Amino acid sequence: MKPLKLGNIEAKVPIIQGGMGIGISLGGLAGAVALEGGIGIISAAQIGYREPDFDTDTKAANLRAIKKEYEKARAIAPDGIIGFNLMVAMRCYEDYVRAAVEAGADIIVSGAGLPTALPGIVGDAKVKLAPIVSTEKSAKVLLKYWDKKYKRVPDLLVIEGPHAGGHLGFAREKLLEFNDFSVYSEEVRRILATVKDYEKKYEKKIPTALGGGIDTPEAVKEAFSLGVDAIQAATRFVTTEECDADIRYKESYINARKEDIIIVKSPVGMPGRAINNKMMKRIAAGEQIPHSPCHRCLHRCAPAQIPYCITDALIHAAKGEVEDALLFCGANAYRAERLETVREVMDDLKKLL
Repeated sequence: MKPLKLGNIEAKVPIIQGGMGIGISLGGLAGAVALEGGIGIISAAQIGYREPDFDTDTKAANLRAIKKEYEKARAIAPDGIIGFNLMVAMRCYEDYVRAAVEAGADIIVSGAGLPTALPGIVGDAKVKLAPIVSTEKSAKVLLKYWDKKYKRVPDLLVIEGPHAGGHLGFAREKLLEFNDFSVYSEEVRRILATVKDYEKKYEKKIPTALGGGIDTPEAVKEAFSLGVDAIQAATRFVTTEECDADIRYKESYINARKEDIIIVKSPVGMPGRAINNKMMKRIAAGEQIPHSPCHRCLHRCAPAQIPYCITDALIHAAKGEVEDALLFCGANAYRAERLETVREVMDDLKKLL
């Protein structure tokens, strides 16, 4: 096991805790992971949902909470690597990126769309940039655009596979095609070959991380055997004592069976992976779920037409109101049997390295 070097910073343990919103990976979880030598990631998605003015001034609440949660994580891990996950699909994306930089983030991980504009938003800030890609095509588009527009490459490229939780970077038919990890491994190799082309051009190392269903020591070992420099894990960290979610959300993973984990359609059209529950069954039956006034969270959302509000559903999840929630999870969430500590998860994931 080698440390993950990102320019002038170094993670002793090459494990990145994936960002999970709303309110699943906040300062508590990110700080705990960073304290153990990994990279802790705070999800900025509607991060201010607990602020008193969230319903009346969502943007202000989110901007305030970005600073609060970063400071919470930094207090836990004064010398650790702490960053934010920021979705390109979010409204006010640019403002949230700038707020993360101002808060002091070491790294910004960005997906849910290609973060083509990210280098231009951060400018000369020292923050490390880690775009998320899922296919060779998206990697080529992103790397070519950054090369041509900004004359730079990512500080870290995160490859997120088809077994990840939450919104997925694949069309439904591609999810089926890549369901076998060995098939997706070939896609990973093609992405890494593309990365090598830009390493040669820039005469520098571009570190890579692989995520999506990497939840066992064996999966970690297999990921590193493909040639990546780090792994990203999220689902394993949900059922930890330090995870910021309500205990009932964590218990929904522990109680889930394999057949309970399904692919759902997000209100904004993207496929996602979640635990089947009463709410998902109501939606599958064609029911429209009443929702709160629009919080203007995502670009591609028409409040009058959506079957349910994703902000409402994910806030229900974070609060433990699990039957009225969208319970995002990775493909292997059903394997969780008990609550663990972050240290236990980290020790387990790296034990074969």
